[in-house]
Amino acid sequence: MAAAKIAVLRKPTSKARQSSRATGRDSLEKLGERVRALRHQRNMTQEELAHALSLSVAYVSLIERGGRNSPYLTVVAIARALGVPTSKLCES
Repeated sequence: MAAAKIAVLRKPTSKARQSSRATGRDSLEKLGERVRALRHQRNMTQEELAHALSLSVAYVSLIERGGRNSPYLTVVAIARALGVPTSKLCES
């Protein structure tokens, strides 16, 4: 009788987790760069954008620096406040 092979699911190695985190950080930084660039194109201050979003200036600053993983609805609100489609913020 042939032995059945069982697939073993393993946790990602620490190297794989680090790579995944780095990719996530890169994505957040790119999002932040796009937000900042679009805000500057519209001659908006962080304070004006924060007011339009009902967020704090500190939170907007964190987003622009890639230090905050914002919920999807926040990204949608940012896009609306900047007058662009959400896809413009998320494109690679």
